[in-house]
Amino acid sequence: MARNDGDDLPHDGRVLGVDLGEVRTGLALTDLGQVIANAHSTLDGGPRSDKGWALVIHEAATEQEVVGIVVGLPRSLSGRDEAPAQRARRIAKALRGHGWPVALIDERFTTTEAERVMIQAGTRRKARKQAIDRVAAAVILQFWLDGRRMAGRR
Repeated sequence: MARNDGDDLPHDGRVLGVDLGEVRTGLALTDLGQVIANAHSTLDGGPRSDKGWALVIHEAATEQEVVGIVVGLPRSLSGRDEAPAQRARRIAKALRGHGWPVALIDERFTTTEAERVMIQAGTRRKARKQAIDRVAAAVILQFWLDGRRMAGRR
């Protein structure tokens, strides 16, 4: 499922994971050694423009002192880039314009996986709704980490 690009991201230091949503955007962070991703925060509402979102994400990345950013690419089930994926590509391009190395990763089914993990952990429905975006960002980021680790073993 996880297609990695952005192999130019440094191999040491925190990486920010982003699950872009229409209403909320979830953020996750790796540890310094880039082994595990952890849900971090949810940005509610926010700017209406892609450049505005890129600036908000840029500010979060700067605040967290990350070395790169992984953005979920919400492709359709058929694998096509429809409006949400095109938006993710525009935001990734704007983040690169701010000087960040950025990887885009296919995020199909990550919200479903995040929901499954939270249900297995016994998380109540209301808490799942509040946390789903940042947990989905952690799933996206962990897929990227695992894919990068597996690619290095080849």
